[in-house]
Amino acid sequence: MKNVEIYTTQTCPYCIAAKGLLKKKGVAYTEIDVGADPALRQAMTERAGRRSVPQIFIGGTHVGGCDDLHALDHAGKLDPMLA
Repeated sequence: MKNVEIYTTQTCPYCIAAKGLLKKKGVAYTEIDVGADPALRQAMTERAGRRSVPQIFIGGTHVGGCDDLHALDHAGKLDPMLA
Protein backbone atom coordinates (compact mmCIF):
# COMPACT_ATOMS: atom_id res chain seq x y z
CA MET A 1 0.00 0.00 0.00
CA LYS A 2 1.08 3.51 -0.75
CA ASN A 3 1.80 6.05 1.95
CA VAL A 4 -1.33 8.09 2.78
CA GLU A 5 -1.11 11.48 4.49
CA ILE A 6 -4.14 13.44 5.66
CA TYR A 7 -4.02 16.99 6.98
CA THR A 8 -6.80 17.53 9.52
CA THR A 9 -8.16 19.48 12.46
CA GLN A 10 -9.74 17.84 15.50
CA THR A 11 -13.33 19.05 15.01
CA CYS A 12 -13.67 18.91 11.22
CA PRO A 13 -16.56 16.60 10.22
CA TYR A 14 -15.11 16.15 6.72
CA CYS A 15 -11.79 15.03 8.24
CA ILE A 16 -13.65 12.48 10.37
CA ALA A 17 -15.55 11.20 7.32
CA ALA A 18 -12.39 10.90 5.20
CA LYS A 19 -10.56 9.04 7.98
CA GLY A 20 -13.61 6.79 8.36
CA LEU A 21 -13.46 5.78 4.69
CA LEU A 22 -9.74 5.05 4.94
CA LYS A 23 -10.28 3.00 8.12
CA LYS A 24 -13.13 1.07 6.46
CA LYS A 25 -10.72 0.15 3.69
CA GLY A 26 -8.07 -0.89 6.21
CA VAL A 27 -5.69 1.84 5.09
CA ALA A 28 -3.04 3.06 7.51
CA TYR A 29 -2.43 6.79 7.24
CA THR A 30 -0.34 9.54 8.74
CA GLU A 31 -2.50 12.27 10.26
CA ILE A 32 -1.09 15.79 10.43
CA ASP A 33 -3.18 18.03 12.70
CA VAL A 34 -2.86 21.63 11.47
CA GLY A 35 -5.43 23.07 13.88
CA ALA A 36 -3.02 24.37 16.49
CA ASP A 37 0.03 25.00 14.33
CA PRO A 38 -0.06 27.86 11.80
CA ALA A 39 3.28 26.73 10.33
CA LEU A 40 1.88 23.27 9.57
CA ARG A 41 -1.22 24.78 7.98
CA GLN A 42 0.98 27.06 5.87
CA ALA A 43 3.06 24.06 4.74
CA MET A 44 -0.16 22.19 3.86
CA THR A 45 -1.48 25.20 1.92
CA GLU A 46 1.74 25.49 -0.06
CA ARG A 47 1.74 21.76 -0.80
CA ALA A 48 -1.96 21.36 -1.61
CA GLY A 49 -2.83 24.82 -2.92
CA ARG A 50 -5.81 24.87 -0.55
CA ARG A 51 -6.34 26.07 3.04
CA SER A 52 -9.32 23.86 3.85
CA VAL A 53 -9.08 20.50 5.58
CA PRO A 54 -8.83 17.67 5.02
CA GLN A 55 -6.14 17.60 2.36
CA ILE A 56 -5.23 14.07 1.35
CA PHE A 57 -2.12 12.75 -0.37
CA ILE A 58 -1.73 9.18 -1.63
CA GLY A 59 1.81 8.17 -2.54
CA GLY A 60 2.75 11.84 -2.59
CA THR A 61 -0.04 12.72 -5.07
CA HIS A 62 -2.59 15.28 -3.92
CA VAL A 63 -6.10 13.82 -4.30
CA GLY A 64 -7.96 16.69 -2.66
CA GLY A 65 -10.41 16.68 0.23
CA CYS A 66 -13.13 14.45 1.62
CA ASP A 67 -15.53 14.83 -1.32
CA ASP A 68 -12.69 14.12 -3.75
CA LEU A 69 -11.71 10.97 -1.82
CA HIS A 70 -15.29 9.67 -1.81
CA ALA A 71 -15.69 10.49 -5.52
CA LEU A 72 -12.56 8.45 -6.30
CA ASP A 73 -13.99 5.57 -4.29
CA HIS A 74 -17.38 5.72 -6.03
CA ALA A 75 -15.66 5.81 -9.43
CA GLY A 76 -13.66 2.69 -8.53
CA LYS A 77 -10.39 4.61 -8.75
CA LEU A 78 -9.41 4.76 -5.06
CA ASP A 79 -8.42 1.11 -4.54
CA PRO A 80 -6.01 1.09 -7.52
CA MET A 81 -4.43 4.31 -6.22
CA LEU A 82 -3.90 2.74 -2.82
CA ALA A 83 -2.44 -0.52 -4.15
